[in-house]
Amino acid sequence: MNTTDRTIDRLRASAAALRALQGPIEAGCPWPQRRVEHDAPESEWGPLEVLAHLNEMLPYWLGEVERILDGQPEPVPFGRKITDPLRAQVIRRDRTLPPRELLDRIEADVERYARRRATLTAADLARQGAHPSGEVVSVDALLQRFVLGHLEGHVGQLTASLGSRAAG
Repeated sequence: MNTTDRTIDRLRASAAALRALQGPIEAGCPWPQRRVEHDAPESEWGPLEVLAHLNEMLPYWLGEVERILDGQPEPVPFGRKITDPLRAQVIRRDRTLPPRELLDRIEADVERYARRRATLTAADLARQGAHPSGEVVSVDALLQRFVLGHLEGHVGQLTASLGSRAAG
């Protein structure tokens, strides 16, 4: 299995793990709303904030990949800081959607990533972007860290918090 296949498999496994949590998430509704600001740790968010964040984050970073792929000269400016007010506004808005809708959107975005990732060449993956933090990263590093690692981290967060809630 090549790197492309492993990345796609991990994305899809994350989406499936989230879908498996639909029952417990819906059973806990209505969830208390948590503070969503740049200084409020994501680790303190409830299930609906996490799903709304993933719903916002996945299309955002796919757009940033496309920005790097089409931009010149390298490194292409991309990304945002955690203080971006639009990020918090979208999360606060979308946490009011039913969990099934958020999960449907996440699955659709994961499939968009899978389709796009399958078309990227080694040269595409090596293209460089400059984040507002000053860090220069490749498209591959962006996908691994800002998308896949972030997605898997939130799947683990939800799994742990829902498991401890059920046990408590």
